[in-house]
Amino acid sequence: MQLFSLSRIFLSFFLFFSLTCLSNNLNTMSVVPHKLDTTVLGAGCFWCIEAVFLSLNGVESVESGYSGGDLKNPTYKDICTGTTGHAEVAKIVFNPEVISYKEILEVFWKTHDPTTLNRQGNDVGSQYRSVIYYLNQTQKKIATFYKDQLQNSGAWDKSIVTEISELGDYYKAENYHQNYYQQNKSESYCKYVIQPKIEKFKKVFQEKLK
Repeated sequence: MQLFSLSRIFLSFFLFFSLTCLSNNLNTMSVVPHKLDTTVLGAGCFWCIEAVFLSLNGVESVESGYSGGDLKNPTYKDICTGTTGHAEVAKIVFNPEVISYKEILEVFWKTHDPTTLNRQGNDVGSQYRSVIYYLNQTQKKIATFYKDQLQNSGAWDKSIVTEISELGDYYKAENYHQNYYQQNKSESYCKYVIQPKIEKFKKVFQEKLK
């Protein structure tokens, strides 16, 4: 009789524990995180690109970095020589359910001059070139299609020189470059170059802001 009672207690405990684990598993399975996408873009100084895209609704993160060159593990000092082949870029992670890759490219083309070769304003050198690094063939097709559409539209008097290339080695820039605008708003470059760009951007893309 005592053995039977202990068996019942053990069975009850086992069933309770099993149901609890099953319930937790079901709750975990029901929360399916959205699938994020990534793009890597160059449009002049990466401080500007980062500041613009961090303001967009649907953008999860923006990281300043280097890509497109041959030198392994380049530093900012290396990049500034303009001889490594790298471009200053931003790695943008976004939620395609909120903002599409097409919309990302729309912001990209409207927030810099894609017709100036290796230059944006007073920033001159191949490291400041206009470039889209695609991560897959779908991105390549979309970027190429819209570049051609813009070229044929006559939106700019000169030809679009934006490079469209497959992403090769990517290197994260030094920590002091990350979120640079937010942490250095009082500096002259931020006040007189990035801030006006941000203000114009927010007027044009007000409905897409966070």
